[in-house]
Amino acid sequence: MTAVPTELVRVIRSGFHECSHYGALVVLGPDGSTMLALGDVTGPVFPRSSNKPFQATAMLAVGADLADADLSLSAASHSGEPMHTERALQILARHGLTEDALGCPPDLPMDEPTRDEVIRSTAPGEPLARRIFMNCSGKHSGMLAACVAAGFDTAGYLDPQHPYQQQVIDEITRLTGETPAAIAVDGCGAPLAAISLTALARGFASAVSAEPGTSERAVADAMRAHPELVAGTGRDDTLVMQSAPGVLMKGGAEGVHVAALPDGSAVAIKITDGAARARMPLMIPALQALGVDFTGTSAEPLAVGQVLGGGQPVGTVAAAPEVMAALARLR
Repeated sequence: MTAVPTELVRVIRSGFHECSHYGALVVLGPDGSTMLALGDVTGPVFPRSSNKPFQATAMLAVGADLADADLSLSAASHSGEPMHTERALQILARHGLTEDALGCPPDLPMDEPTRDEVIRSTAPGEPLARRIFMNCSGKHSGMLAACVAAGFDTAGYLDPQHPYQQQVIDEITRLTGETPAAIAVDGCGAPLAAISLTALARGFASAVSAEPGTSERAVADAMRAHPELVAGTGRDDTLVMQSAPGVLMKGGAEGVHVAALPDGSAVAIKITDGAARARMPLMIPALQALGVDFTGTSAEPLAVGQVLGGGQPVGTVAAAPEVMAALARLR
């Protein structure tokens, strides 16, 4: 990320400064200008699942007949709840495909009650993990639907040279204004493009600011209309978008998160050690600095994480004082 890491989030246990999380933060204004940059915001990172709205935009660009809730699920990192898996199976069936066509690895549902029910209801000897339960199965179903619509081969849809995957790169370049620095393989098996945090924020801003009827705006609108499908019950992206209608948000693995407001302002973060607990205590105050009011909503508690000891709160996870001071100057 950077030779001199920037302290972004501080962990306090029983009044003692236990540790810090380092990384980078960029805040863009409605005109695309950089309002705040902490750490390395121009070097490439792998946004992981934060790239999903761009991948969904590529689905529409090649002619996929995905809209509304189906489109939201196609940009999701879902929890494997029935509302997610049943819709993904419906997308596949509508295009003459089954779960076997999915190229993502088998997994158990992320949602604990759903996972428990799968374990209880699965017959002895039957596999517990399924591809449809994997958090990226909605995206993979959308990719396959796009390939069917465009007449592309479905068997090789995860090959970086596949025409659909090439369209993804074109959309990332168009929306972010930056050519990916590298292509790797994501955890779900799909090609993964590396871009800077500034480009990532710019891409989300481009989606929410685009003219109605464009592919990127359709994706942004679908995700904001169905935040329960983007993540799942009680999860960060769902809670924030439900609490602040109009905000587009998508997290990624290894400490990446990005959000954009209807006016085109945007925030992107990367926590160097990949700590998930450090993301929302940084993202929530950043969005508040841009004018989002979370008072009294289900997202408000996300601004300060809890450290537990013996099952009881004994500390906090919050943005570092210097970061809070920098964000306050944006108001």
